[in-house]
Amino acid sequence: MFEGFKKKFIKVNKGKIFCRIKGNGPPLLLLHGYPQTHVMWNKTAPELSKNFTVVVADLRGYGNSLVLPGGKNHINYSKREMAKDMIQLMNKLNFKKFFLAGHDRGGRVAHRMARDFRNKILALCVLDICPTLDMYETTDRKFAKAYFHWFFLIQPSWLPERMIMSDPRKWMKSCLHKWSGEHKFGKAEEAYLKSFKQKKRIHASCEDYRASDTIDLEHDKKDKNKKLNIPIQVLWGKNGVIGKQFNSIKIWQKYSNKKIIGKAINSGHFIPEQNPQQTIIQLRNFFLKQIKN
Repeated sequence: MFEGFKKKFIKVNKGKIFCRIKGNGPPLLLLHGYPQTHVMWNKTAPELSKNFTVVVADLRGYGNSLVLPGGKNHINYSKREMAKDMIQLMNKLNFKKFFLAGHDRGGRVAHRMARDFRNKILALCVLDICPTLDMYETTDRKFAKAYFHWFFLIQPSWLPERMIMSDPRKWMKSCLHKWSGEHKFGKAEEAYLKSFKQKKRIHASCEDYRASDTIDLEHDKKDKNKKLNIPIQVLWGKNGVIGKQFNSIKIWQKYSNKKIIGKAINSGHFIPEQNPQQTIIQLRNFFLKQIKN
């Protein structure tokens, strides 16, 4: 996986971020979701590197990147702090402005990056998410059953951590397979487990979700009416919860002054792995269009 990509540990404010880099075109940062690492882009990043300088990074608390205690009100895993990591990463790599795509938790970090660093992000693609605030505010029985992990992982430490640590592989596989419709992840699954079975990273991922239920909502409510002015593409899995439960285009349009574009992809939640070809086409066409414009 990731043939020809250079591995780097880049020092940011509170530790080191792990990433891989390849390509010679305009910079494109790809961010992963839960319970995964940068490896989720293994089927798409190589092809995208033909048109872009692709950076795939592990978020704070995941993969090989820094791990911190949650801090007061889970501040160290607020999307604002996680966004700062990625901005510092790209600055250290000498990319002052760049394209950005994020899946799942990475999509939430990407959304915060676009809000807090408006002069850095040229265009944004979010994959299989709606804004956190909207998802919480419209929670109903159907959504709670489908996304029960949102409400399990935010329980006080160390209850969910201890339960997951009793069998990390089983928990991780249940998440991957339930949200994908039994997709086979192959070697990537072992890469995810290598990270996810670590006690400190299980705790970090819970803190990520606890932050989303607390400090992130505070930030989101304050910024609710501050619309973005960059091109935004929204992709969602046709067979996933987001596609069935939410009108993604309509919801995201509330956050942008520009017309939102997007479409359903024939996939479950894990779009880049379940339908890599369509992911490549959609990301490449969307970002290249911004260069031409």
